[in-house]
Amino acid sequence: MLGGVARQWGFSRRRAFLITIGIGWALYGGLGIINDPRYGTARGLSGITQYVPLTALGWMWVILGTTAALAGLAINCPRVQALGYASLAAPAGLWAGVFAASAATSFPTAVGSACGWGAFTIGVVLVSGMDDPPPPQFRKKAR
Repeated sequence: MLGGVARQWGFSRRRAFLITIGIGWALYGGLGIINDPRYGTARGLSGITQYVPLTALGWMWVILGTTAALAGLAINCPRVQALGYASLAAPAGLWAGVFAASAATSFPTAVGSACGWGAFTIGVVLVSGMDDPPPPQFRKKAR
């Protein structure tokens, strides 16, 4: 049953990644930044929150996450999917940079967040360049 639905809708691991992480980004922005930001997050982002309110940054996560999730619904639209991957990488890269600057100056414990967000940004970039495996009928037979 599920296999038939997956074939009908053109299942793609790359698009599933966009949808899953995009929804996660939107929820992180809405629940974790707008609704209830943690102390370490707020303190680690002080280098940017002096110019941009934390609530606006939270809405950035919500909008870009939603954009990525919607891009994941686009079948056979590589340009739309590329926009989705950029929407995933942008806020994570921003977080990595701001936490790294904070770790280097006023908040040394932000180094862990800088490493995590930096690694995740690189992961998004790597996944964006991967191809989905070919459908079963086009795969080589096992020997």
